[in-house]
Amino acid sequence: MAKNQRDELVFVPLGGVGEIGMNMAAYGFGPAHRRKWIVVDCGVSFGGPDLPGIELIMANPEFLEENADDVLALILTHSHEDHYGAVLDLWPVFDKPVYATPFTAAMLAAKRAGDGIVENVDVTIMQPGKPFEVGPFTIEPINVAHSIPESNAILITTPIGRALHTGDWKLDPTPVISAPTNFDRLKKIGEDTSSPLALICDSTNATKEGESPSEQEVGDNLAKLIADAPHRVAVTTFASNVGRVVSIVRAAHKAGREVVLSGRSLHRIMGIARELGMLEGLPTLHDQDAFKSIPRDKCVLICTGSQGEARAAIARIARGDHPVIDLNAGDRMIFSSWAIPGNEREVIDIQNLLIDKGVELITANDALVHVTGHPRRGELQKLYSWVKPEVLVPVHGESVHLQAHAKLGREEGIPNVCEARNGDMVRLFPEPMAYPAEVRTGELYLDGLVLCTPEESGVKGRRRLSFGGMVIVSLCVNGGGQVVSGPDLVVEGLPETDDESVTDLIEDTITGVIKSMPAKRRSDTEVLNSALFKAIRNEVNAFWGRKPNVSVFVHRV
Repeated sequence: MAKNQRDELVFVPLGGVGEIGMNMAAYGFGPAHRRKWIVVDCGVSFGGPDLPGIELIMANPEFLEENADDVLALILTHSHEDHYGAVLDLWPVFDKPVYATPFTAAMLAAKRAGDGIVENVDVTIMQPGKPFEVGPFTIEPINVAHSIPESNAILITTPIGRALHTGDWKLDPTPVISAPTNFDRLKKIGEDTSSPLALICDSTNATKEGESPSEQEVGDNLAKLIADAPHRVAVTTFASNVGRVVSIVRAAHKAGREVVLSGRSLHRIMGIARELGMLEGLPTLHDQDAFKSIPRDKCVLICTGSQGEARAAIARIARGDHPVIDLNAGDRMIFSSWAIPGNEREVIDIQNLLIDKGVELITANDALVHVTGHPRRGELQKLYSWVKPEVLVPVHGESVHLQAHAKLGREEGIPNVCEARNGDMVRLFPEPMAYPAEVRTGELYLDGLVLCTPEESGVKGRRRLSFGGMVIVSLCVNGGGQVVSGPDLVVEGLPETDDESVTDLIEDTITGVIKSMPAKRRSDTEVLNSALFKAIRNEVNAFWGRKPNVSVFVHRV
């Protein structure tokens, strides 16, 4: 077989490599130009202040669309938004199966119902430890501990080599409700010398030494904090962390307290967990309407909003505008979470409001009330020793995390360490090699109900408006250059002071331009338009120190 016709196993990150979030990866098998593809995960990231109006960001699937006939399936490692949040937006166009565990499938169905999404996807249930065939690929989900139920690593086997895609994981021997990471299966993968292995691995905590504490340790600390609280206890955490919520409920029950839930996502996810039998043996969980009927020293409130979301329960409680729930001086508030990068300011603002109310605040800086769902360096080293990879590709992280992970892999003696970014093509087998920027990639924005590219979104114009405000002028002139209607003026986002009015300044500027121009020149709409535009921008800039966004409409009648 000619070299360019040989079978190859390749890995192409479309999102999540060089950033946190928006995870989407493609694996191809076969000769170049005749490969079959599977996709692992299809997630989102969230728009920040630099993207006004943008709610969600997802990987542009253009490369997959170009190869749509050869794309066989999508496999979901778990149901965090950064791994499955874009499925209903991107995958219906492919009309190919989606493989997911029962919990992830239920989360996907609940998302579709809650968001009123018409499009649907064909979901096939997969179970850890039960391999299945997708074209030339054999896929085996392997249970790993993480901060949401039913998280999986994916072992991808082909005739020329294997890839272990870890997804999000940690080596937690005592998770709550979920099964622990399957150490035995991982060790057996390393013992199999019949086929080389590539490790495509989570890098989130590759800069941190040691091993991540167990979820059970967090549960024990929460139990102490709930037991010795004199008044109410409120806890906010990620709604998807079912194990954490269960730990809180158990601690409340042990302390003789009732549990109140507040927040739609919390109710939705706990409802799914209940339907799947994950909450058996737990006491009754009350809706927020029961809050006022429970004695102050017998109440534990679990609420949404750990990331500072403005409309979430804890934000409304902190502002004092929640319709049912309030916290008083002496109540204890536990942030069983930490702020995702970019959310710090919003979280701090809520915490400040609670402190001003006299609420006792406990965060991860004060006690072990939160733990990561990702592996630290010690856990990465253990995984290397178990699975014995010939190739390491660090993924799921920003550049600082990827670089630290790659360096660790080299120090641990992994023969081939391939540093990749979104759009690179990494040949895993045979002869590992990375080809930078081989594949077109990029981002799509969910702008309201519209899915669009950054260029189509209008964000650039919104940034201009947010910085410079807006001035709109409209007037009509006749053939003799006389103003027969207007000028009408709209001013938005410009400063007005008691001493000077920018609106008066603009009106005076318009009047001055019109009076200074001969009637014949005023009858030329383009000339008058240009003169008004320049004069308004210059006069406002002299007054304000910034040039506004100016639109002038001169109509000839």
